[in-house]
Amino acid sequence: MAASVVSTCGRALRCNGMLRRWAEFRHSSDGAALQKLSVETGDTEERIIIPRKKTWDKLAVLQALASTVNRDPTASHYMFQDDPYLIPRTTAEFKLFSLSKESGCNAAKYVFNTSPHLFQTDYAEPSIPCLMPETLQPQIEGVCEAALEELIQLKRVKSAVDMFDQLLQSGTTVSLKTSNRLLDLLCFYGDREPPRDDQLEESEQEDMVAHQSAPAGQLHKASNFVRVWRENNNAERIFNVMAERNAPSFCAMIRGMVKYGAYTKAFDMYTELVNSRLTADVHAFSALISAAPEVKEKYSEKWDLIKELLQQMVEQKVQPNLLTFNAVLKSLRRCGALSKLCALQTLSEMKALNIEPSLATFDHLLKIFYKSASSARGQTEIIFEVLDEIEGKQFVVHDPDDVNFFPDAMRVCLDLKDVELAYRLHKVKEMGNNWKLEGNPYQQSTYYGRFFNLLCMMEHIDVILKWYKKLIPSRYFPNSYAMRDLLQALDIGSRLDLVPQIWKDIKQFGHRYKPDLVDEVLVLMARDIQTPEVQVSFADCALDIKSLYETREMRKLPLEWTASALGNITILLSRAGKSEEAWRMLELFKKNNRVPSNQVMNEFLDTAKQSNNKVQAVNLVKMAAEFALPTTANLVKRVMEEFELSEEQKKTLEDLEAESGDNSNDSDREQK
Repeated sequence: MAASVVSTCGRALRCNGMLRRWAEFRHSSDGAALQKLSVETGDTEERIIIPRKKTWDKLAVLQALASTVNRDPTASHYMFQDDPYLIPRTTAEFKLFSLSKESGCNAAKYVFNTSPHLFQTDYAEPSIPCLMPETLQPQIEGVCEAALEELIQLKRVKSAVDMFDQLLQSGTTVSLKTSNRLLDLLCFYGDREPPRDDQLEESEQEDMVAHQSAPAGQLHKASNFVRVWRENNNAERIFNVMAERNAPSFCAMIRGMVKYGAYTKAFDMYTELVNSRLTADVHAFSALISAAPEVKEKYSEKWDLIKELLQQMVEQKVQPNLLTFNAVLKSLRRCGALSKLCALQTLSEMKALNIEPSLATFDHLLKIFYKSASSARGQTEIIFEVLDEIEGKQFVVHDPDDVNFFPDAMRVCLDLKDVELAYRLHKVKEMGNNWKLEGNPYQQSTYYGRFFNLLCMMEHIDVILKWYKKLIPSRYFPNSYAMRDLLQALDIGSRLDLVPQIWKDIKQFGHRYKPDLVDEVLVLMARDIQTPEVQVSFADCALDIKSLYETREMRKLPLEWTASALGNITILLSRAGKSEEAWRMLELFKKNNRVPSNQVMNEFLDTAKQSNNKVQAVNLVKMAAEFALPTTANLVKRVMEEFELSEEQKKTLEDLEAESGDNSNDSDREQK
């Protein structure tokens, strides 16, 4: 009986242990909760080793779900899904929608934070404190250092400066820590009030003005707006009146001066720091390295100054970081022939210090080795080495210049005319979350525009159309140049039958009133004779284009009738058998003081012959005589041979032929 009880208890304990271990196995992250059991000699007890637990990211479930869904190329950008009726169709609408939505969010945030008393009731379940209104109004009254710290925390630049002055006037000594925090605030914002959430910074306002007025090729240059370090500003004044100054005080001034263009003053401040037997931090050295090309003229002098700063970092035992080396490479872009060799030395130094390069590092390398299209063709190995290095990797932003890599790398691919290289680059961009480093809308448009341009030049038309459906308009709103590249690719690939379909997209993307693009569409459709079905679609497209010219005067649009546009539309309508519409186009020649070509007259005569319309044929000869065309005699001959005319019509044609002959003789005598 006792043995039976012991056996039953033993089975129960083992069962309980198995259940416990199974529960641990289910809750473990690596499935290794059941470890080897150690059994000691003469003892049957089991010892369980608890595995290490894995802490999952808060977004792990959402990321897992997102990985199961592919992007829909026919859908618009996710930021436009809230307002389907306002989905943009052009680049201009995209910018307007994006800025409007961001402005609305910032305005709501401003009201939310400046009037928190209007949002006292919290309906959220559960309540999330970080989503509640922030306290943006000062709570500490009186003149004291605590009030000054609160103003600095709230980024009240002017109020903080006034409070600092009041403390000095009252004889109160401000601590070094608080003074340095005030210096940081002043140097970061350039001694100006930071913009509110519902306002744009001055640089962004300049950027918007530049985007509205500057040509497309100068938008990027116009956006590089830099504020100026004002003479004798509050930062310099407070720095000079500080009773005590340490290294962070000098470093804040150096960074602020470099940020706002006072490069010579920054180096003077660094000299004063060294004379005070203090050591600058890595951020101050990085700022000085980026300013080195601004204070020296010769390439060798610029590089010597950079090496001197790096040597001083070694002497002062300041460890460089990624931003330091990126600043070196960025400055080397302005060092001429020295830049290539020195850039490779810089990379070797980064490897020696085990500093992983970022995309900005590779971007600076590309700009050093591929400064123009001609240099790109001469130096082809660096871009391949860069892609070998970054393939299969995911990147996050470590440097503000990281977002410049993909557009600049695609420029190199375009200059090299290497579509396979472009595919490799695009694969890297699409991997993981690398798409987050596409940059602003202008950089995204530049990247996809160069990619699509390269495809149109180098790929087969079927591949081009596949990418066209994949990228446009879900990721890229093509400009008129991209649509012209596509039309030329259709021409090379003998797929002109798709021109009417592309014309619909041209209208949707807001390029219908571009004269060069409209002429390109008409020229391609009118150049060769197609099948009857295609000619009918061409004629419908031509009538659609004709309607744009008819509404030109009412809408004050830049389209004006040219002889080429009138002639091509007339030819397209004639080939489709639309003789009445074609004749009305011929009448527009006279109305707009344009002269039709010989091809236009012959094409219309072919249409009149197919319908056996003798009246239109005779009227065509009359119109040719009115324009005094040299081909009038040939038209008379064709009409008399190819049509059964009445005696009256023959007499009319003979008179026109004689009149045209006299006019030609008179013109010959005038020329002699």
